[in-house]
Amino acid sequence: MRAPALALLLGTELVLAQEQSYQLYLQLQVNQMPTQRIIPVTVQGGRYLVDAEDLRSVGVRVPDGVQGPTALDGIPGLGSHYNEAQQQLELTLPSDWLPRQQLGQTSVYDMTPAQSDLGLLFNYDLFYNHSEDGAHYLSGLLEQRAFGGFGVLDNTGVYRHSFDDFATEDDGYRRFDSFWRYNDQPRMTSYQAGDLVTGALTWNSAVRLGGVQVSRNFGLRPDLVTYPLPRFSGDAQVPTSVDLFINNARVSSDQINPGPFTLSNVPYISGAGTATVITTDALGRQVATIVPFYVTNSLLQKGLYDYSLSIGRLREDYGLKNFSYGSHATSGTFRYGVSNAFTLESHAEFGEKLRLGGLGGTFAVGRWGTLGTSWSQSEYDSERGHQYSLGYSYYSPLFGIGMQRLQRTSGYADLGRVGALEDDLLDSALARRVDQLTFSVNPPALGSFGIGYFASESMDGERTRLLNLSWSRSLWGNSSLYLSLNREIGDSGYSALLQLIVPFDLNSTFSASLERDNQGDYRQRVNFGRTPPTDGGVGYNLAYATGNGQYRQADLTWRNRYNQLQAGVYEDEGRTTHWGDLSGSVVAMDDGLFAANRINDAFVLVSTSGFSDVPVSFEHQPIGRTDGDGHLLVPWVPSYYRGQYEIDPLNLPANVRVPEVARNIAVHQGSGALLEFGMQRVAAASIVLIDSRGEVLPRGSKAELIGSDISSYVGWDGLVYFEGLGEFNRLRVVRPDGGDCEVAFELENANQELALVGPLTCR
Repeated sequence: MRAPALALLLGTELVLAQEQSYQLYLQLQVNQMPTQRIIPVTVQGGRYLVDAEDLRSVGVRVPDGVQGPTALDGIPGLGSHYNEAQQQLELTLPSDWLPRQQLGQTSVYDMTPAQSDLGLLFNYDLFYNHSEDGAHYLSGLLEQRAFGGFGVLDNTGVYRHSFDDFATEDDGYRRFDSFWRYNDQPRMTSYQAGDLVTGALTWNSAVRLGGVQVSRNFGLRPDLVTYPLPRFSGDAQVPTSVDLFINNARVSSDQINPGPFTLSNVPYISGAGTATVITTDALGRQVATIVPFYVTNSLLQKGLYDYSLSIGRLREDYGLKNFSYGSHATSGTFRYGVSNAFTLESHAEFGEKLRLGGLGGTFAVGRWGTLGTSWSQSEYDSERGHQYSLGYSYYSPLFGIGMQRLQRTSGYADLGRVGALEDDLLDSALARRVDQLTFSVNPPALGSFGIGYFASESMDGERTRLLNLSWSRSLWGNSSLYLSLNREIGDSGYSALLQLIVPFDLNSTFSASLERDNQGDYRQRVNFGRTPPTDGGVGYNLAYATGNGQYRQADLTWRNRYNQLQAGVYEDEGRTTHWGDLSGSVVAMDDGLFAANRINDAFVLVSTSGFSDVPVSFEHQPIGRTDGDGHLLVPWVPSYYRGQYEIDPLNLPANVRVPEVARNIAVHQGSGALLEFGMQRVAAASIVLIDSRGEVLPRGSKAELIGSDISSYVGWDGLVYFEGLGEFNRLRVVRPDGGDCEVAFELENANQELALVGPLTCR
């Protein structure tokens, strides 16, 4: 064959080979991440074609309108490789094609709906005082609560009785606050009627009213983080682990897929700090990124809002008269997170002859702190005035600074001033100007230094300026030394305090101090005390002081499960005083009365269905055993905290069934919850069954309790075990050969732990 003809033949065969197509089934991998998918891939002329829908399903941006097999090398930005050894098609997508991954949540943990069961509570704190100068009286701080699904009804007050001939106008009962409150946890809203305190911002004052209030209450959801969290963004080309370090302490570790990511799971920080984000790929290659940040809870996250609206009458003569209310008043505040760097604030007040409105805001100054400002204007009795405020704060592990100025004109008035005028207080004018400046620095190994400057100027020009210097330092163990100096600028004197505190254990502490007052007189004091353990025990306190006379003190405290008793004596400048105190609570709930230490917030009543002496634990720590009626009162529960309670059924009889031994529960503010562990004693027996010939029934025979769906099987020696038996019982037994028989029997003692019945003849 001639050479030209041979070349033409070979070229034709090469073209035919290139035009041949065949199909492979390959495992699809995207940016080194297996997709667990096997797809058909067509190979044609050295090009790889994949169905457009298969590509779109893994994030490949196939041009619009393209359908069917699509050549990979024809898609701009897409990288591909055929791994023949692993039979994989490896695609490499640009980062902006991949979905963004969000790591971190705005909640610390899942919300647990709080509960409140019907009950009554009586808190008491009785104090007895007998001094040699004639002060001989008994007083009691009393609180009554009713709670349930309707909310909380609460009343507080104090009763005082003087003995002998030393009765005063303070004797008798003085009511403090009476109100109804309902907390709507899902909506984070509180409703209150009765005595209340209005909502306030940093640039206005709160007042007491008798009326109604509706307000946003973030405290109902402690699982939520309401302030903006720092966000750290990055890009992973391959599967990667991401570790986050805050101030050199690791706070999270996550595995991420290829693509962009945002990390924001750092809720437990405040002030300035440094974050280090370390990414590690499958080959062990690490990239560390250091990012400074600043976090403050004075801002709201974007889109969140906070408010309080109160309407009623001004409370007058608080603590002096039981029912004294003045003119009508309305107060409202509103905050809104316009962005993560700016929170808008507003406030308004209305009263008889009073109109007041103001706007303000808190700004994040990058990572250099926060700036707050406000402007308010008022009109009272045809006289106008205004107020402005400006503040700045910055806090870091090394130092912190806070500054604020509040300035008013002479005509400015608010509800606080209106209430003072109605109470006939002579000095009812608001200060013209108030300045505050604080600075603290914490150099390593030198302790903590603080400087404070506080100044105010009245409307008539009288100025008061106070300078405070402080220093504290930790010494050996947990002991500490504290020094403070106070000087009123313009006055020749100063006061100072030097104090040493040495704790010996969790309950015992020794302290010694040296004090100086503005007149230059010194006083030395030593104190040694032991607080009683929270689960019960004895505590005491001993003190001695000299300077301007001698002071001696000794008291003893006994804390038990039901109350706390204290008694003591002190002598000051030769005058001796004896005193005693008894405090605690009484709860009516679940058809019983229960005594406990004073309940300041919420509580849980654990019930074990009448079984006594059952150990109970809170967060895996033993807290006590149930009483003779199967109850244990836990009086120190924080409201809305998701606590875990456990019981130990190990020592219960074998015929007691316990469906669950651990439960999580949260309780509404000021309320009590009944936590029932539904235990049940069942009548159980092992029964020996024989036939009419006296032989045990064959193994595997099925026995059924007639009248129920309970069944069991006969075991060795004709024994069959049943639970849920009654006083009179009938069994039907089906033998393996299909024959059946019946037997009846009575249980003489259904409470017996495990009865042995029989042998019984089954006929």
